Amino acid sequence: MIDENIKHVINGNYIVIPIETGYIKPNEDLNSIIIPARELMEDGDYLVIAETPISVSQGRLIDEAQYTPSLTAKFLTTVWSKYIWGYILGPLLGIKKRTIKNLRRLPEETKAHKEVVLQLYGLKHALKPASEAGIDLSNAPGTCVSLLPENPEKVAHDIKSEIGKEVCVMIIDTDATYMKNGKYFTGLPIAIDGIEADKGFFGYFKGQLSENMGSTPLGCSEEISVEKALKIANIAEDYQKSLSTEMKTIHSVKKVLGTSETGVTIEALDSITHTPAVIIRKIN
Repeated sequence: MIDENIKHVINGNYIVIPIETGYIKPNEDLNSIIIPARELMEDGDYLVIAETPISVSQGRLIDEAQYTPSLTAKFLTTVWSKYIWGYILGPLLGIKKRTIKNLRRLPEETKAHKEVVLQLYGLKHALKPASEAGIDLSNAPGTCVSLLPENPEKVAHDIKSEIGKEVCVMIIDTDATYMKNGKYFTGLPIAIDGIEADKGFFGYFKGQLSENMGSTPLGCSEEISVEKALKIANIAEDYQKSLSTEMKTIHSVKKVLGTSETGVTIEALDSITHTPAVIIRKIN
């Protein structure tokens, strides 16, 4: 089981142990995750890490203020995302009310964001009305955004090696994996084996007519079934959703940090407790 003095919650047949840190800064190592994981983990445990701290530690930040929106980016923001998806397709397909609300109040800066998506990932991903290509707007300073981690499977293997125990390390993104006719797919550019990735807008659209399976495992240190990976990823996501400091969207920033969406500093991000990872242990 677990020492009662160690912070944890029970989720069904699993114990969830949060790893709490400050803000992991650009190009900073991941020791604030690895060291407590090494101390707390036992053989057979899972370490589930959110994708953004990995990306930020890799320095995968893009300053969107450096991008000038093209006509295509402006159209995709104002007409396609805000109006067609915010008022017609979104309600018709039953997407989340929070997403619809956010689409209807897209800020001016979204045009530059769409240009970033167009240039780095192409139209297939830019057509997605929100959360394009897994780019995270909510946990980066200023006008920066973080891209998905580079080679998350290798990162998972490297972290496992540093922990030095027989554990499973998984990196996940909250963007959805869907299932239709027994096949798993995601709009994200990358996912573990068994989940068809890089479907962009087409995966998102098809996903609205399919079963939402929850968070997407991007990389894993072990060969693991998709079903097991999704189960563990969603236990981790359940814990994150319970936190008052969760910044799931850019609109959460003002509520959590008390600052404007574009006025976020590293100091402000470092002023709250972050939970970039959780340890998940099966109860015998």
